Amino acid sequence: MRIALFVTCLADTVFPEAAKATVRLLERLGHEVVFPSEQTCCGQMHVNTGYQREALPLIRRHVRTFDPYDVIVAPSGSCVGSVRHQHPLVARRAGDDRLAGRAEDVAARTYELSELLVDVLGVTDVGAYYPHRVTYHPTCHSLRMLRVGDRPLRLLRAVRGLDLVELPDAEQCCGFGGTFAVKNADTSTAMLADKMRHVLSTRADVCTASDSSCLMHLGGGLSRLRTGVRTVHLAEILASTERSATAGERVAVQR
Repeated sequence: MRIALFVTCLADTVFPEAAKATVRLLERLGHEVVFPSEQTCCGQMHVNTGYQREALPLIRRHVRTFDPYDVIVAPSGSCVGSVRHQHPLVARRAGDDRLAGRAEDVAARTYELSELLVDVLGVTDVGAYYPHRVTYHPTCHSLRMLRVGDRPLRLLRAVRGLDLVELPDAEQCCGFGGTFAVKNADTSTAMLADKMRHVLSTRADVCTASDSSCLMHLGGGLSRLRTGVRTVHLAEILASTERSATAGERVAVQR
């Protein structure tokens, strides 16, 4: 299958390993991954902060860029949620019904990684190996907007060597919420403290999720407390193999 990668701003500029892992994983499963070079921000930041008019050119560009592809994947529940729910809505509010229709067509072909693997490609065992104790945080957009359900957990349960530990009160928000963390810093910090307490109660080595934004928020808090718990994107775990784990151990020994 030929799959277009919607890389997202955060993966492109801050957390490229999530995007690289998505490509490695899909290519290992026998699929061709292409990167449309004309892509840019999908406009979620603009829409979420009230700049819908400014988001329209970005939505038009996104639709034009990804319209030629039958299947589109992104390592982000948040950005896929924006494409599915915000793009048609913003276009329709602007009176551009043609753009809204095209946006709906592109949205119907756009998947978060776990959706693509389970629903489109029909796999839950991707041949991954990850010998760590892991807990999973279901991010708000993937949980409430996309309703990915237990798809990420089904994928994680099939990973060899992985000890999956249930996260208490998993459905509670981590407190990031984009600009929410900036505009409501005290509330965001309190929510983060609760989430970190639950993560630490699992005694996990790694906390994973499908959104780099939430992992950035969680990882910042966990590192400042020097907990030793790492945050790793779901794609990176699923892309790991016994060979890559052994290579990583060799590098660590050499250092």
